[in-house]
Amino acid sequence: MVKLPFGVCIDNLIDDIRNISWEACEILLYYSQILKDPKNKSNIIQNNDDPVTLADLKVNEIVINSIKEKYKNVSWEILSEENVKQTSQNYDLNTDWLWILDPLDGTKDFIQGTNDYAMHLALNHKKRPYLGFVLIPSRDELWIAFEDKVWGEKRDGSRINLNLSKNKSLEDMILVKSKNHINKTLSNLIKKINFHKVVEMGSIGCKIGSLLRGESDLYICLSLPKKSSPKDWDFAAPEAILRAAGGEITNIENVQLSYGKPKFEQQGIIIASSNKLIHKEICLQIKDVLEKNNLYPKDI
Repeated sequence: MVKLPFGVCIDNLIDDIRNISWEACEILLYYSQILKDPKNKSNIIQNNDDPVTLADLKVNEIVINSIKEKYKNVSWEILSEENVKQTSQNYDLNTDWLWILDPLDGTKDFIQGTNDYAMHLALNHKKRPYLGFVLIPSRDELWIAFEDKVWGEKRDGSRINLNLSKNKSLEDMILVKSKNHINKTLSNLIKKINFHKVVEMGSIGCKIGSLLRGESDLYICLSLPKKSSPKDWDFAAPEAILRAAGGEITNIENVQLSYGKPKFEQQGIIIASSNKLIHKEICLQIKDVLEKNNLYPKDI
């Protein structure tokens, strides 16, 4: 069993992050209500090209400051999407313990007024997710994973049942895909496979939540070479949650995701499925469709 840094108790740590998460929930819900009035958008949105909102910044501040205040003497680092965007801060990515935070995953959806946004927070140990939190404010839902244990809970402490689908055929599966990050290659792949149903959704955390509830079976993230790709903070916490629940997230070669790469990028084709027992076969089938139809513009 992995030992936490000296002086850190896992039960107390989970309680602390739980409380911080629900505090973040209040902030996100507050700003989502303000954004419903179009007149307020110019005051809330800080950058239109790569949008950042006051909600992103406020949650970022509260989470980081709370962890630093409660664990002043613990030797871990905190990597945050917002800090990477705004500062030239250097991170010791070789540290044994690294928090990875996305204070608002699905910012575009948040601005558009949908419910598909989440907060991700993971604690990585030696570049692999060890502890994960995915908060979905609109559903009053917090998913927590610790090693191979996972559960969902409401604000009042009541539990949410896991209901991962066990569909074995791609044609029987419900695919959840990004609403704001789509490309022609992924669209062509989806047409070739002919899934039972395709659902569009923002936020990777929300997509993984849909797998946990049994509302979908599969998520494919396909980044084209030399184009933008998701980052460590998009996947660390969702991976911790899904893998502990019995699902899997890997690249198309069925290799675990690697964190701490240059620019924190998660490039290529990433597949998240609700059934780890057939995940390898799913990867092989999708790769076969891509290769037979010459859909992906490089070797995979």
